[in-house]
Amino acid sequence: MKYLLVYIFVLTSASGIAQKSIKKLLKEYNDNSIPYITTQQLNALDKDIILLDSRELREYNTSHLKNAIHVGYDHFKMDSVAQKIPNKNSQIIVYCSVGIRSESIGDSLKKAGYTNIKNLFGGIFEWKNNNLPVYNSVEKVTDSVHTFSLEWSQWLKKGIKVYDD
Repeated sequence: MKYLLVYIFVLTSASGIAQKSIKKLLKEYNDNSIPYITTQQLNALDKDIILLDSRELREYNTSHLKNAIHVGYDHFKMDSVAQKIPNKNSQIIVYCSVGIRSESIGDSLKKAGYTNIKNLFGGIFEWKNNNLPVYNSVEKVTDSVHTFSLEWSQWLKKGIKVYDD
C-alpha cells in the first residue's frame, strides 16, 4: 500500500505540493514506523554505520552519500541486502530524496529482523541543503543532485538539480 502512495505522490502536480515543507510532506506520507535521524546527527556519528540508498540507480549514480550502498526501491531485493549485511543488529541509516521511499525500505528491513534502522529526515536533499558533500558514480564530490523529477526538485535548495523529465 505504501508503494502505491509513493507513486500517487510522484504523479501529483507541482501546484498541489509546492506549498508543503519537507516536515509536512513526511508527516503526510510517512507513519514514523522507522525513527528519523537528522543530517546533523548522522554527520556526527562515527564510521560504524551502514548507509543504504533507496533511490533508483540513475539517482544514485548522479549523487549519493559517501560509502552508501545502493539498494534501490522499485527493484529492492532483501536477499541482496541480507548478503551484504548479515548482522541484523548493524546500525543502518536508510535514505532517499526526502525520506518517503526510505521509510518503505526501512519497513522491509524491520520485517526481515533488522533492529537498528533509522530514516534520514529530508534525505539527500536535506544533506545537500546543509552543505554536506555528495558523491558521483566515480566517488568524486559533486554539486549535482538527482531530484527524481521537476516536482521533487523544489525541496533541493543547494546544488545543481538533475532530473529525467
